[in-house]
Amino acid sequence: MLTLDKFKEASEVVKKVVNPTKLVYSEFFSESCGNKVYIKPENMQYTGAYKVRGAYYKISTMSEEDREKGLVTASAGNHAQGVAYAAKLFNVKAVVVMPTTTPLIKVNRTKGYGAEVILHGDVYDDACEYALKLAAEKGMTFVHPFNDETVATGQGTIAKEIIDELPDVDYILVPIGGGGLACGVSTCAKLLDPRIKVIGVEPAGAACMKASIEVGHVTTLGAVDTIADGTAVRTPGDKVFPYIKRNIDDVITVEDEELTLTFLDMLENHKMVAENSGLLTLAALNHLDIKDKKIACIISGGNIDIITISSMVQHGLIQRGRIFTVSVMLPDRPGELARISETIAELQGNVVRLDHNQFVNINRNTAVELVITMEAFGMDHKQKIIEGLAEKGYSPKEVQVKY
Repeated sequence: MLTLDKFKEASEVVKKVVNPTKLVYSEFFSESCGNKVYIKPENMQYTGAYKVRGAYYKISTMSEEDREKGLVTASAGNHAQGVAYAAKLFNVKAVVVMPTTTPLIKVNRTKGYGAEVILHGDVYDDACEYALKLAAEKGMTFVHPFNDETVATGQGTIAKEIIDELPDVDYILVPIGGGGLACGVSTCAKLLDPRIKVIGVEPAGAACMKASIEVGHVTTLGAVDTIADGTAVRTPGDKVFPYIKRNIDDVITVEDEELTLTFLDMLENHKMVAENSGLLTLAALNHLDIKDKKIACIISGGNIDIITISSMVQHGLIQRGRIFTVSVMLPDRPGELARISETIAELQGNVVRLDHNQFVNINRNTAVELVITMEAFGMDHKQKIIEGLAEKGYSPKEVQVKY
C-alpha cells in the first residue's frame, strides 16, 4: 500500500540521487491562462527526467539476492536511464529493452550509464513483453517502469516537494503514460492535503488512462499515435489504476499540435527544453475552466534529440504564422523580382527563400512562378502581407512550407 510514511521514507532516500528542482514561477503561462502557474522542472534531473526517483527507491528496497540476479526493464527512454543510473550506483547489471522508435539520445545515454540496451518492438508494450520474457528466461529481477507500487512511491516524492515549497497550491497537473507518476503524485498529494486537485494529462493519441477510467477498468488501446513518445502507452498499469481512479480528479487530453506550440513557448519564454511528454501539463492549462488558482505543472522530462528539436521549432513557427510560403505568378520580364521584393519589404516581411520556376507555363512570357518563403511576426502580420501582395495584383496562393 502507498502510505504517507512510505512517501516520507522515499523522499529521504531519493535525496541521494535527485537534483533539487525548485518551482519556477511562469509569468508567461500565468498570463495566458489567468492563473498563477509554477513549473516543477524535472527535466533538470541528472538523468533528464523524474524516473530516477522511482528506479533508485525501488532498487534500494530490494534484497541483495534480487540485485545480484541482475535487473531487466522496459522503457521508452526515461525509466531506462533511471534504472541504468541507479543500477550503476548499486553496482549491479542492468538490461534495458527499448522500442526501436526510441530517440537516439535516450538510447545512447542509457548505454552511457553502463546498461545493456536491446531494441525491440515499435511501442513500449512490445518492449515490455520481451523484457518480461528475458526476466523469466534468465532469472533476472524485473523493474516495471510504472505498474509497481514501490516505483510509484518514489515518483510521488515530487508531490511532497511541491507541497513543502508551495503549501497553498490548488492544482497539480501531472503527465500520464502508464500511470506510475500519476499514481504516486495524486496519492501523496491527497494524503498530505485532500483539498488539492490533481489533474492527469495524456496525449490524445495515447489516452489509455482516460479510456480505462471511462469504462471503470484497465483497457488496451488498439494503437497509439503521438509525438509524446514517453507517454505512448497502450495499456495502463493495473496495480496503479485503483489509486488513480480514487485520487485523480480529472484527465485532460491534448493534441500533438498543442505540444508543438507549447514547446516553442517554453523555449522562447523560459529558455528551457522539455520533451513532448513533459510538456503535456503546460499544454493542458488552457483546457482548465478555472481562474486565479495556484497551479503546479510537472515537467516530467527533457530528453529530446536535436533533430526533433529542430522539427518542433519549425512546425511551431509555421503554426504561429511566423513562417509561411506563398506562390505568385509573375510576367517573365526584367524588374518584376525587384518590384515584388520592394512590396514585401514595405510590408515588413523577411524573405527566407525564393524558388523561381520559369517552366510552370509553356509560354513563360505570360507567367513564371515565384515561390516565396517568408518570416512574419505572427498570424495578423502574415495576413497583412498576403493582403498587401493581393492589392498589388500578385494574387498570392498560400502553399505548404517545405524545408
